Amino acid sequence: MSDTLNLAQALLQRRSITPDDAGCQQQLGDRLAPLGFVSEPMRFGEVDNLWLRRGSEGPLFCFAGHTDVVPTGPEEKWQYPPFSATVADGMLHARGAADMKGSIAAFVTACQRFVAAHPDHRGSIALLITSDEEGPAVDGTVKVIETLQTRAERIDWCLVGEPTSTSRVGDVVKNGRRGSLNGLLRVRGIQGHVAYPHLARNPVHQAAAALAELAAIEWDQGNAHFPPTSFQIANIHAGTGATNVIPGELEVGINFRFSTEQTADGLIQQVETLLERHQLEYSLDWNLSGNPFLTEDGALLEATRTAIEEVTGYRPEVNTAGGTSDGRFIAPTGAQVLELGPLNATIHKLNECVSVADLDTLSRIYQRILEKLLLK
Repeated sequence: MSDTLNLAQALLQRRSITPDDAGCQQQLGDRLAPLGFVSEPMRFGEVDNLWLRRGSEGPLFCFAGHTDVVPTGPEEKWQYPPFSATVADGMLHARGAADMKGSIAAFVTACQRFVAAHPDHRGSIALLITSDEEGPAVDGTVKVIETLQTRAERIDWCLVGEPTSTSRVGDVVKNGRRGSLNGLLRVRGIQGHVAYPHLARNPVHQAAAALAELAAIEWDQGNAHFPPTSFQIANIHAGTGATNVIPGELEVGINFRFSTEQTADGLIQQVETLLERHQLEYSLDWNLSGNPFLTEDGALLEATRTAIEEVTGYRPEVNTAGGTSDGRFIAPTGAQVLELGPLNATIHKLNECVSVADLDTLSRIYQRILEKLLLK
């Protein structure tokens, strides 16, 4: 029973379904207070956030993560109760084990060992913890970063504990993410009887060609760091449910995952120009979840690569694949941002689990990164 496992179990036994923190952040603050970390709770709306910092000088290294978890789904279908934090056959089973309370436990134990061995390390260490990552993400990390910026508190290096590994812990590091742009398109028609189409206007028929054209566009070819920009229709709805009624409105949810070859404004302009060309009567509401970001070669990436190789014996792959993370709110401040965490095979699934041994390995990797960046 390692310290990392003990802390992970204590966190996982708290039912912190987004945006509820369920006392996890208080537990983290209490754990790190004896080492000189100062807790600053930041509550925005219904969301609890925590800024924990040791030291006041630069450079500032920050671990970033979230204590909220997604809903469990039918609990009776889990092999073990999802908040029991059961260990069986070397695996820790619980909602949030991989995404991402296991990483948070590894953050803390890495900090404990590092500070105990090097109490006079250079610079500062911080933890930025939110309970809004799995939800709307409007009162979490983004608000904490805004607060830090107002008082000129700048993060130099940030490691986000998202589950990035695929086959073995530490085999993949994310050095960026694609941007995500959502749109809700409403095409207006005229409702009527299917037997009298000349008295109605079917918005599905009207929009079909435009949607097909959008789906066929090659937006770009990506670049050395990012795959090509993708367009997807995520939801589509029209009609009353009756077979004899022409719908009066079509509603379509769309999403772009876009590379640094594009901008949100550019994509919006291209879509709206196309819709105008098809002479649709429509409205379109846009929501930018985050712009793409990229951390090039530098101190953080080199320290992370080397730390993984020293602890595990293999060198990680570095890529930008996958969905968005709270790194999108931190990177625009100028911080170098990477993501590194446990295997992602079971995240958001029934029977989410993580290897106990992997958590201990991850903690040692985190500690080694601190040593490479903050020792004089």
